[in-house]
Parts: sequence; structure tokens; C-alpha cells
Amino acid sequence: MALQDDFQAAVTRSKELTKRPSNEELLDLYALFKQATDGDVSGERPGGFDFKAIAKYDAWATRKGASKEKAMEDYIALVTKLHQTYA
Repeated sequence: MALQDDFQAAVTRSKELTKRPSNEELLDLYALFKQATDGDVSGERPGGFDFKAIAKYDAWATRKGASKEKAMEDYIALVTKLHQTYA
């Protein structure tokens, strides 16, 4: 259960950044979080002009097939990197 605890701590730490990460970093955070909590992307890709929803869906889709544990590990590593850069 240590990985789950570390993941939850990283989720909390991600909200404590003093500067806003880049859009790409935010999409990576989103995709890793969704993969870690919900597994592979589901549903249809958004259409139309909802570019934000499309970007989020596509970012999550790039993580398809990764285990929840791997996504948690990658999320923790990314939050650690972001804290070194944006804290």
C-alpha cells in the first residue's frame, strides 16, 4: 500500500506548486492521474471545437496499456520533478 500512499501524497503536492507548469506538463499530470485511477481511456474522442477536452483525451490515450502501478510511479516522478522546477 506504500505506492498508493506515495501517489496520494504526490496528488496533494501537485496542488501546492507556486508556479503554473507548462500545458504539456499539465496534460502529462492529467494523463498519468487518469491512467493511475481509472485505467485505460474509455469513451469516444470528443469532437467539435472542444480543444481542451480533445487534448486531455489524446494525452490520456497515449498512456493506454500502462499499468495503474506504472502510471502512479510516473506521476510521482513527474510531481517530484515539477516541485524542483516550480516550487
